[in-house]
Order: sequence, then structure tokens, then C-alpha cells
Amino acid sequence: MKTISKLILLSTIVQAMSCGGVEKAEGVKENEIDEEVSELTLCDASATAKTRALYANLWKIQQKGFMFGHHDDLMYGRYWYNEPGRSDTKDVCGDYPAVYSLDLAEMSDDRRESSADENAIRMRCIKEAYDRGIVITACWHINNPLTGGDSWDNSNNKVVSSILEEGSETNLKFKGWLDNLAEAVLDMKGSDGELIPIIFRPFHEHTQTWSWWGSSCTTTEEYVALWKYVITYLRDTKGVHNLIYAISPQMDSAKTVEDFYFRWPGDNWVDFVGMDCYQGINNSVFVNNLKAISKVSADKRKPCGVTETGVEGFKTIDYWTVNIHAPMTGRRVSMVVTWRNKFVGANESDKHFFSVYKGHPSEADFVKMYNQGNTFFCKDLPDMYSMPSGMTVR
Repeated sequence: MKTISKLILLSTIVQAMSCGGVEKAEGVKENEIDEEVSELTLCDASATAKTRALYANLWKIQQKGFMFGHHDDLMYGRYWYNEPGRSDTKDVCGDYPAVYSLDLAEMSDDRRESSADENAIRMRCIKEAYDRGIVITACWHINNPLTGGDSWDNSNNKVVSSILEEGSETNLKFKGWLDNLAEAVLDMKGSDGELIPIIFRPFHEHTQTWSWWGSSCTTTEEYVALWKYVITYLRDTKGVHNLIYAISPQMDSAKTVEDFYFRWPGDNWVDFVGMDCYQGINNSVFVNNLKAISKVSADKRKPCGVTETGVEGFKTIDYWTVNIHAPMTGRRVSMVVTWRNKFVGANESDKHFFSVYKGHPSEADFVKMYNQGNTFFCKDLPDMYSMPSGMTVR
């Protein structure tokens, strides 16, 4: 961990506790999380030893601070593509992020063959991240198996019911995609020959209407059944035991603890509580939702994290210390993951970026956040794939 004076860290904590003017998220009391938890439970009783170890470390690390993550950080950046060893994060602070986020959809659905080159890069990045000790999380923007559209095709409200109809054309297609996913995940092995644990968050942002699995296309019963179907198929039929299953509702406005239980599949079917929180620079909303998710984490004894956040095309010079570090400090949330920096080459008119890169006006502030004592980047991580002492995961 970076060295920082106690005075600076204390000042940051005080700022975080007071920022945004929010005293409490509904139903949340400060300091009620039991730090002495020694036993956790996964959906998969046959999870690999390294998967169990990662899970325990996710819980442990959120008692100390938070990991910084960035989507597709190792695959491309704003001005580069497929340069092994490169990272927009590393270009700025000299270190890789602690969390590498990516999308496994093109390894699974009908884009698998046409995206072979990109998938090879993804696989390389996954293996390199694991070998460096980085935590890996993956979303799943899978295409619509009924209509042939993309994941945002919400034009037909029969897609999930058709998936769940055993033997139907849609069911068989979807199972084929799950077979592809299982094959890819079981091929994810580090240089040590061990299966690489992945925090997998299928059907994310399910609280919204824009995806075919979202609230406009599925009933609560259908969504829960789909969630359980995927886990059961991967775990029990395909023998995949290196996944940690994360749910991640969209929480852009101020939410309560109860909002996190919208379409909750059940305690035995969720490992990790995430949230996609595009709150802009509204610290009041962010602090409120961080308090709420940490309450859910404490109640359910499941680690939690901000699985997506950021401001597209932001220019704020002190964004990292004011809008990320201060709200995150003291919240017992394991990670904060910013969305991608799209590769744009020389096209400066394309402002689809959500994190820092070389030349961005927030560079110095990002380094300041990096140097805080409660932020974890790659070099700060303990061995996330070895079981910490005093912990048991079953």
C-alpha cells in the first residue's frame, strides 16, 4: 500500500463522511458491519480453491479500502489498440488497475467466429491480468436469441419465456451460447495452469427497460428463473466452477436498501452485490447509494462493489479525489470500476471515455488518488488468489 500521512488520510475520510450533505441512506446505520465475519458462502459449493480465495479477499479488502478498476483497460485505450502490457491507467500512474473489467458476450453468442481476433485479445488480457494478480470481472451484453437483435433489442417480451421452454428453437440456441461461454471460461488458465476466477455479472442493469432481460420485457418470475437457469446450467451441466455470480442493478438516482432487492434471485443465487451507478458528479446520490449497498453487503454477508461508473467525456480536474475517492472512503465497498475509454485514434471529436488517459486534465488528480492509503491498484494488492487467514468459504 502507498505511504500517506495520517493527517491527509484523516482529512480525506472526514471529507468523505460529509460530502454531498447526505446523512444516511434509508435504513442504514453507520459502523454496523461486523468486521469479524470469518465464513462466507458461494452459490457453487464446488467452487475452485482460488475462486473461494478471491471471494474471501473481496470481503477482506473492502474492510480496508477499495480497488480501482477500468473496463477493457488492458485491451485498448483512447489512442492505442492491442499493445500488450499497455494500459491508460498505467500510462498515468505507473501501475495497472486492481480490477480488469471486460465483456464475454462475443465469446458466447453468434458473434463468436466473426470476433475471433478480438476474443483472442480478450483471452490474452484475462490471462495477463490474472498473472499480475489483478481481479477480473465480466459483464455479458449477449444478443437477443429470439429476435436476432442485440442486447438492447427489447422489442419482444417473449424472449425469456422462449429461452425457458426446454427444447424450443430459442432454448437450443441459448444453450449453445452457454456451451460457448463454458468452453471459454474453462479455457481461462493462468501460467500456473489453474483456472482463473471471474466475477461474472450476467443480465446487468435489470432494473431498467433497455435490455431484452430488463423490466419492460420480463416479469420478475421470468428474470429470476433465467438467472437460476444460467447458473444451474453452467455449474451443474457444464462443470464450470470458477465463476463468482454478481448482480448489478442500475442505481443512477438516490436509492434505498430495498431497491437492491428488486428481482433478487435469492440469497443462495447471488455471490456479489454490484451496482452500475452513473450518478454524474452528484456526490449526494453516490454517497447515498454507497451506504445502501454496504448495508446490503453487511446484511447478506456478500462482498459488494461499484461495477460501473463514470462521466462520459468528463473534463473535471479534481474528479478523482472529489467525486470518486472522497465518497468511496469509509464505505466498505470493495471496488469502483469506471467504464471504458473507447479507442478513437486521431478522432478527437469522439468523447466516449470514462477514465483518465495520458494528456487528460485530471492526470495529476488521478495520481493523487493513486497515492492515497486506502486505494488499491495492482501493486497494492495482497495475493487475491490465496485464502486469507481466518476465513472460510463454503
